Amino acid sequence: MIVIIFGLPGSGKSYFAQRLAQILHAKYINSDTVRKELFITPSYSADEKKLVYNEIKKRMMKEAFQKEIVIDATFSNIETRQDFIQTAKKFSTVFIIEIYADENLIKQRLLRARKNSDANFEVYKKIKSQWQAYNDAHMVLRSTDNNITDMLDKASDYLFQKNE
Repeated sequence: MIVIIFGLPGSGKSYFAQRLAQILHAKYINSDTVRKELFITPSYSADEKKLVYNEIKKRMMKEAFQKEIVIDATFSNIETRQDFIQTAKKFSTVFIIEIYADENLIKQRLLRARKNSDANFEVYKKIKSQWQAYNDAHMVLRSTDNNITDMLDKASDYLFQKNE
């Protein structure tokens, strides 16, 4: 099983994805971590994003036959998202979960230092202005600062009901 989790910076996708990966005993691949490994000072440019997503895809393909995988990235571009999903489907059953949050909450979250991400509210606004909606069937979860258990329960139901 490959679970692709996407959403805007500050939406809570990494917080959610890490916990979901623990529940699934899955390999966790995070775009922020990969970006930090590849670039000392990330710019979030189109070329940089392409390199990051290529590296994530390599890691996914390496692990896909061995274990469950949770991939955590913005996936703001339809073309990149679709390419990734099509590649993942060659290896396993794929589930897509979109995480969103209210903009005021995102702004508050992005003011706090985060372990791997350098994305701030300006990066959020830039990515939001370029955001391309995903219209195929997928799960959409709203993140607040106090609903992680509910989100994980809903995601688990979605993954295990679809996977039977």
